[in-house]
Amino acid sequence: MLYQVIDILGTVAFAISGVLVAMEKKLDLFGVLIIAFVTSIGGGTLRDLLIGNTPVVWMRDLTYVTTIFITVVLAIIFVNQLKYLRRSLFLFDTIGIGLYTMLGVEKGLQAELLPVMCIALGTMTACFGGVIRDMLCNEIPIIFRRKEIYATTCILGGASYFLFVTFPIPEDYAYIAAILVVIGLRLLAVKFDIRLPNIYSKEA
Repeated sequence: MLYQVIDILGTVAFAISGVLVAMEKKLDLFGVLIIAFVTSIGGGTLRDLLIGNTPVVWMRDLTYVTTIFITVVLAIIFVNQLKYLRRSLFLFDTIGIGLYTMLGVEKGLQAELLPVMCIALGTMTACFGGVIRDMLCNEIPIIFRRKEIYATTCILGGASYFLFVTFPIPEDYAYIAAILVVIGLRLLAVKFDIRLPNIYSKEA
């Protein structure tokens, strides 16, 4: 039950972030729907293909398509209430990567992968929908920009899960705690301008 709830919440969060990016780019209704769709299911599709879980999950369960469609409609209707679009985009994107990181880790565990592979799978699940979104919108994907720590928070959050499960606490608590680690680390990184080391001699 927890896994399903997290999955739907992640789908909603990424669909909203896709809508906000698409509307900033002034795309038409079809474009907004496509960007929201690929943002929500892009990472999960790659994940399922890598572990051989085919047909991919959204092709077998209409819940995801229905959720994305309803979210797009509501986000368009209430877009004026989502003030400060960049801040809203950051918030929903951050929530999305936190939720999807652990969804990917869970899928890796179900496939009996090593912890390091589970973390990699979680990071791809969280990040690659946004990569496709940004590429379609003619932007350098956030994951490749030094000005923001993105994938690193997913890696650390996924690793924290395997630390938490060593404690005598329910597994669901460890799962939720790891999600909060991803969200918290990204919020802190942006607030305090924490970045990865610069590998260039001069700042671009």
